[in-house]
Amino acid sequence: MIYTGKSLSVSLLDDGFAELVFDAEGSVNKFDRQTVSELDEATQALLAKGDVKGLVVRSAKPAFIVGADITEFTGLFAMDDAEVLQWVANTSQVFDRFEDLPFPTIAAVNGFALGGGCEMALACDMRIADTTASIGLPEVKLGLMPGFGGTVRLPRLIGADNALEWMTTGRDRKGAKALAEGAVDAVVAPEALVEGALSMVKDAADGKFDWQARRAVKKAPLQLNKNEAMMSFSTAQAMVFAQAGKHYPAPHKMVETVQKASVLDREGALKLENEGFVALAKTDAAKAQIGIFLADQLVKGKGKKQAKAATKQSKLNAVLGAGIMGGGIAYQSAVKGTPVIMKDINQGALDLGLSEAAKILGKGMQRGKVDATKMAQTLNAITPTLEYSTLKDADLVIEAVVENPKVKGIVLKEVEDNVAEDAIICSNTSTISINQLAESLDKPERFCGMHFFNPVHRMPLVEIIRGEKTSEETINAVVAATLKMGKTPIVVNDCPGFLVNRVLFPYFAGFSKLLIDGADFVAVDKVMEKIFGWPMGPAYLMDVVGIDTGDHAADVMAAGIPERMARLDNDPVTLFYKEERLGQKNGKGFYNYGVDKRGKPKKTPAEEAYALMAPHVAEKTDFEADDIIARLMIPMANEAIRCLEEGIVDSAAEADMALLYGLGFPPFRGGIFRWIETIGLANFVAMADKYAELGPIYQISDGVREMAAAGKSYFA
Repeated sequence: MIYTGKSLSVSLLDDGFAELVFDAEGSVNKFDRQTVSELDEATQALLAKGDVKGLVVRSAKPAFIVGADITEFTGLFAMDDAEVLQWVANTSQVFDRFEDLPFPTIAAVNGFALGGGCEMALACDMRIADTTASIGLPEVKLGLMPGFGGTVRLPRLIGADNALEWMTTGRDRKGAKALAEGAVDAVVAPEALVEGALSMVKDAADGKFDWQARRAVKKAPLQLNKNEAMMSFSTAQAMVFAQAGKHYPAPHKMVETVQKASVLDREGALKLENEGFVALAKTDAAKAQIGIFLADQLVKGKGKKQAKAATKQSKLNAVLGAGIMGGGIAYQSAVKGTPVIMKDINQGALDLGLSEAAKILGKGMQRGKVDATKMAQTLNAITPTLEYSTLKDADLVIEAVVENPKVKGIVLKEVEDNVAEDAIICSNTSTISINQLAESLDKPERFCGMHFFNPVHRMPLVEIIRGEKTSEETINAVVAATLKMGKTPIVVNDCPGFLVNRVLFPYFAGFSKLLIDGADFVAVDKVMEKIFGWPMGPAYLMDVVGIDTGDHAADVMAAGIPERMARLDNDPVTLFYKEERLGQKNGKGFYNYGVDKRGKPKKTPAEEAYALMAPHVAEKTDFEADDIIARLMIPMANEAIRCLEEGIVDSAAEADMALLYGLGFPPFRGGIFRWIETIGLANFVAMADKYAELGPIYQISDGVREMAAAGKSYFA
């Protein structure tokens, strides 16, 4: 044995060749500080050995190296700039020293080789992958760029164009694509990986591969003439701006860094990479995106733990109500392999539900993501029915009928009378109290809310609502079923609007108050989309949700939380509803909807909307962007804080993920609590106090005022 550490070891093989094996104590290999230190120690041990002919680098786990240890980033990035720069420079120099070993090296890549794992492979002279391999540099998804030499080595291996596409999108490559692009030298079956790697490194040592020339290319400036460089980098800049926009600095910094480093050797290029990494590490976007990653890990870990505790597995699902939503839920169950019964009271609705599933599959076929076999399997897994008797074997029944408590109560009781004693019953309600609906049932302990978001096949969140009498066994089983359907479950407690809609409707109320005070809805949408970063401004979002749905939900919220969410006089949403301007569903709301000359959907601000509002709102007023953002976001933030304080949601991280997955909260802002903390709690309190006279939704709780005064964090 040449070297033994906790995360890796180096041993001598036959004929003077050696292997470095990553095998961390946990379930995966990752680059934490300890592993980086051990890599450097192993490199020194190999140098000291003196007679090593070549080295194979491999993993003893199903994945090569999944990347850096993100959990260390929060503490590292809190250090001052000079300390962060010293850390990343020292770490990248470990990879340099490894790269400079006086014999050929090869990485044998299995499973994921991402981020630092990919950079480890790039530091080797050769790379062989098996058919399970996925290789990539996904740092952009954390608001960062590669920091261990990725921006230097990859462009010199596969060209600047390909490398920038890898890095700015963060998409990984399977072995065959990585081979085609020149990132790996061979792809083999998993059982041939180690033998193939050893054969290749022996050939290199025997002079059959010029490994020294390969290494020299990685250490030299990029081989681009002036015109090639101009074309390559201007194209990359345009692509990044079109795809990432101005809110995500990481891809822009990557292009800038690779461009400036293209004329430099390894040492100069790495210096630029280190400096770029530090600059990004200090941005709000990186803090937000790292926060999302950690919150996502928390949510997924919690979900897996609850699913593991489930005592009942759902092998047959059922959906009641075969409209757009019911059809979407049925599709999601079927496409993920759980057969589903779709029941309605009329055949036309069943046809609509099946056509919804077929439409989704058809679009998948057009994009090449679904084949005929998958389409047939999915549709065959959906059984349409008009009869309750077919539900007798269902393990999980999801009611998705009209959003009316009386109707839902009747349907839920009928379900209970027709399913097995241990079947779980859920309601896909978006606002109606689960405790209220549970009153219709004899066994409320097997009942909970299961709130899907539209369109079901695209929206990752399912809000699982625990009623006062819901058992933990029921919650665990529904979490397990949600995960099986490919969705992210977040469990919340019952209250009007639950979590997502409870925080959304104060936002809409703030929007309505702004319109009443004379704001132009087009200007408001522009600010909230272009400056704040929402995928849709509030007017457009209300049209998509449905004016009728919005008006009904506002009634529910007003009844449930009258002290803050009482109905507004002259609310434009109510005015539109009374005039049957229902939004996108009937082509008219704040905007009019149609198609352009090429048949593509288009929306235009509706003159009729302005005319309807005119007698009920103030004269047109131009509000500053900061005023618009504050007047919409303070109510949302305040209600999210109250949900956390009241125990509706367990943590700020879960609330952030719920809004990210359920509403499309801008990822570069990290979620509602991350946004509050980016502003600073004391600054948020001051901002809210400035608008407090506008009404209760702008008035902060005593809890947040106390937290701000004590300098506390929602993520402590």
